[in-house]
Amino acid sequence: MTETIKHECGIAMVRLLKPLSYYQKKYGSYFYGLNKLYLLMEKQHNRGQEGAGLACVKLHARPAEEFIYRERAMGAGAIQEIFANVKRQIRETPHDPADAEWAALHLPFAGEVYMGHLRYSTTGRSGLSYVHPFLRRGNWRSRNLLLCGNFNMTNVDEIFNSIVAQGQHPRSYADTFVLLEQVGHKLDMENQKLYDRYKQEGLAGIAITEAIENNLNIADILKGPSQIWDGGYVICGMTGSGDMFSFRDPRGIRPAFYYADDEIVVVASERPVIQTTMNLSVEQVRELKPGECLVVNRAGRMHIEQILEPRNYSACSFERIYFSRGSDVDIYKERKELGRHLAPQILKSVDYDLEHTVFSFIPNTAEVAFYGMLEGLDNYLSEQKFIRLRSAKSMSEEELRHILSLKVRSEKVAIKDIKLRTFIAEGDTRDDLAAHVYDITYGTVKPGIDNLVIIDDSIVRGTTLKQSIIKILDRLHPKKIIIVSSSPQVRFPDCYGIDMSRMGEFIAFKAAMELLKDRGMQSVIDEVYRKSKAQQNLPKEQIVNYVKDIYAPFTQDEVSKKIAQMLTAEEITAQVEIIYQTLEGLHQAIPNHPGDWYFSGNYPTPGGNRLVNNAFINFMEGVDNKRQS
Repeated sequence: MTETIKHECGIAMVRLLKPLSYYQKKYGSYFYGLNKLYLLMEKQHNRGQEGAGLACVKLHARPAEEFIYRERAMGAGAIQEIFANVKRQIRETPHDPADAEWAALHLPFAGEVYMGHLRYSTTGRSGLSYVHPFLRRGNWRSRNLLLCGNFNMTNVDEIFNSIVAQGQHPRSYADTFVLLEQVGHKLDMENQKLYDRYKQEGLAGIAITEAIENNLNIADILKGPSQIWDGGYVICGMTGSGDMFSFRDPRGIRPAFYYADDEIVVVASERPVIQTTMNLSVEQVRELKPGECLVVNRAGRMHIEQILEPRNYSACSFERIYFSRGSDVDIYKERKELGRHLAPQILKSVDYDLEHTVFSFIPNTAEVAFYGMLEGLDNYLSEQKFIRLRSAKSMSEEELRHILSLKVRSEKVAIKDIKLRTFIAEGDTRDDLAAHVYDITYGTVKPGIDNLVIIDDSIVRGTTLKQSIIKILDRLHPKKIIIVSSSPQVRFPDCYGIDMSRMGEFIAFKAAMELLKDRGMQSVIDEVYRKSKAQQNLPKEQIVNYVKDIYAPFTQDEVSKKIAQMLTAEEITAQVEIIYQTLEGLHQAIPNHPGDWYFSGNYPTPGGNRLVNNAFINFMEGVDNKRQS
């Protein structure tokens, strides 16, 4: 994706199941868990570059000593900053590196339960107070709650109103704050229920405390609040007494993976992250299923509990196309398949002239799809060679050598100049600098003769294409420039964790609107606005996605041609064409992740229809705001 889309926070959790002295003896450090957390977070750096945070719970801290430690920081270097702060606190506390028992009682961050988070804001809110983990304090360890997650709730208003109706007074309207108060309230109620029960049974003092800490029912705490949650989420939590959980939404929109043995339980947003950190095979890492919750209690017993029944399975396909690490065995294959499925459209575009076509990719995240595209083209070329050789009655040595020498021409055409920064300039000056963000490899294309095909993983806004990429590619003077997107046209906003909430940002939407105006079909726009406005105050379950009608009159090719026209500046001399993946190709390449609402408008939850309805109204009324939740 040539324009970076903010997205998909990353989560990491570690629960040590043995005393710290065990890890000191076996691995040489009682910070074994903290070191694993660092690796899990660093390996997911792609999922959050606006902030990071970590938290630690010590199971054996004594009264008057801290039992919860937390560090948070802002910026691209947040991971290094928070771990540097942790090391500083450890260094400033006199201790014996070999005394694990003393460390378990007194040393900061020498604990058994860890939580890490990487943040990408999808709401427009920023600042340290919005960086996870969030902490809800209490005087009883079992009433303390730490919460982090990879989620966006579409119905924050409903959740907010429900807890206000119970008498609570949330300090913020953001979904993380609201969920913290909602779950925290249920945690308080569970504590009180257990307190009343054990007091009636004759327990008192520390005995009640220990009984409560050893018998918290995390599933019961989550079942009530989650009934009204609408969104995509993996929500992770820890209590101050040592319970840990990770809970995935019932539609499986957001991903979560875990590994457990008799030493450790590990949770993360991506499978290869756990594989690399723990040196595991792909079969050893399991995926948390929709509606499931992984729970590890204070005693270290892990179990999986079905909190919500699975609903229409809608695992996010954008995870596979762009966001997740391509080192995952399945994602790597899927991205190659996305590229391979594009080969027929590309061949048609270049009139099957592979001798005079050069293939490349921008940016690096599109490289795997590029390999798949080459495989598809190679398969076609091999078949053509076979047909020509088999059908020839006689052939000269020169003709034979020519056929055998035919190959798909691939080059590294564009290289991003990472040293160039455009933020220091404004207006036209900034646009001029943006046109130089990429360097080109001169001599790779025969001027006026060769076609140039560039594959990208997705084209959402088209801004970088117009301001930079197409302009620099045109300097090579190809006969034709074909920009290929391994994903379909992004037509609808997201509401489950990707920073794509404004209709006016999508080049496909702009193209469809222009086509309607070009063809005298302004009435379609007016009618969609009228119907959207009429249902604005209806319950989310009754809202229909009428924005689909904006695209209905046109084929994908018609929209693509309009996009190419809109992204081609006047000074461009080459013919420009845009090719997008089809929805059918997407689902064939990624069959196990059917969530495609940003392409199709088929939202898996009612809150999605409400979002797209409001986004279109905001566009029509000139309100350029992001969804606040």
